[in-house]
Amino acid sequence: MVDSKKFEIGQWLIKANNDLRSAKQLFKAEPPLLDTAVYHCQQAAEKALKAYLTLQEIPFFKIHHLTVLVEQCMEVDPTFEKLLDIADILTPYAVAFRYPGDVIEPEYEDVLIAIEASKEVLTLVVSKISFATIFIDISQ
Repeated sequence: MVDSKKFEIGQWLIKANNDLRSAKQLFKAEPPLLDTAVYHCQQAAEKALKAYLTLQEIPFFKIHHLTVLVEQCMEVDPTFEKLLDIADILTPYAVAFRYPGDVIEPEYEDVLIAIEASKEVLTLVVSKISFATIFIDISQ
């Protein structure tokens, strides 16, 4: 694999991991910043999926719809199908709480679920990229 491609994939993984770490920190803040935490969960999953698509040389649109990205990953590896429910959970968080509206932030339990869901996406992607651990340590 060409080093520039490996570097690009690494950048996606680093950004995904940073988003997950940010979500965890925002969740632990006093008081917790729940709206921003779930946004970063969605972003972590999105960037992880885009890392995998980059590895597979599958072009993707600049979208936040995780189901579309998961379906693209499934074209190469059917095991990504198990992420479809997670995609449904996380996709709305790209915009749901970013602006004033009827509900200004998610429930505490929903953020816990979102953090675990985004970690599951990142974990699966890392397991599919042999050199991923050069760039990130998802155990943090």
